[in-house]
Amino acid sequence: MKNEYQAIGLMSGTSLDGLDVAHCTFRFGENDVTFSINAAQTFEYTEAWKRKLRQLPMATALEFCETNNEYGHYMGALCRDFMHRHGLSADIIGSHGHTIFHAPQRKYTVQIGSGAALAAETNITVACDFRSLDVALGGQGAPLVPIGDLLLFSAYDACLNIGGFSNISYNQNGTRFAFDISPANFILNHYAEWLGKPYDENGNLARSGKIIPKLFNQLNQLEFYTLSGPKSLGSEYLHSHLFPITDEYTDHVPDLLNTLTQHVAFQISRHLPVDKNKKVLTTGGGALNTYLIECIQNYASCFIVVPDERLIQYKEALIFAFLGLQRLRGEINCLSSVTGASINNVGGALWFAPQKA
Repeated sequence: MKNEYQAIGLMSGTSLDGLDVAHCTFRFGENDVTFSINAAQTFEYTEAWKRKLRQLPMATALEFCETNNEYGHYMGALCRDFMHRHGLSADIIGSHGHTIFHAPQRKYTVQIGSGAALAAETNITVACDFRSLDVALGGQGAPLVPIGDLLLFSAYDACLNIGGFSNISYNQNGTRFAFDISPANFILNHYAEWLGKPYDENGNLARSGKIIPKLFNQLNQLEFYTLSGPKSLGSEYLHSHLFPITDEYTDHVPDLLNTLTQHVAFQISRHLPVDKNKKVLTTGGGALNTYLIECIQNYASCFIVVPDERLIQYKEALIFAFLGLQRLRGEINCLSSVTGASINNVGGALWFAPQKA
């Protein structure tokens, strides 16, 4: 096998910010893997795409199939233009797709974005559908990022990601553990939109509000927080358990946002190292929310490390490029210690680049 690869990672999160595209180089040494992000961009979704992705769980089977193919061609066209503009090529595309259903307790998880359409548009081999094998093996199918944390970011004591949901991964006695902690940008963006904003920039709206003690206590009593890992969150849980509570407090949205931000920070802090010398790498869109980071640091003892903006924004896309590469190489890319599956596994469906005549 080669020691150096070019790979593209595609990531679309539940917060619907857009499609993250990252072109990366990975170099495999005897005992480590190094990487560089060569080019990266977020393609913001149009209102039409946001509406379509939000409504897809309620769509007909025919609409679902059509959107799955349409979204695959859409991602492929963006990738093709992105590579052409930067003069890049790739050995593999690792695509997370966009999650529509995630119910591992019922043995299914679905991320749309046809791998066949993506391979046809780019003429590059595609790895996608990374979660399904793990779910079939009794796992949560999530989180998937910890194998990248383990092999690419071992200098940190823990890796915290704050996207639509917050999750953490860390080593304990030689084993990698990881799990979803709480909702994050998914709920913060949802209520920022009530004020006509796509998100709460720097947490300014939340900062202007006051905590609602009753709501703060109600949220901290949600059943999910009593479960031990491995565990994962999906939008289904929020619609059935969280929004019925928070929708009762929408008369003053800044106060609601302040309380939700404090709630997210508090829940995250419960799972951080207590040693003040420990370092926690913090990425994802939530790492750009300065008020949220301040709240986490106020609750926590350890040192919250916020890296440069490119790594904040594109760490997940970077790791999905790596997961695709691991799939291509036939190497483990999903850890049973973090998902609860019966065994470690090599997840992902491969769609090989169409052969030219």
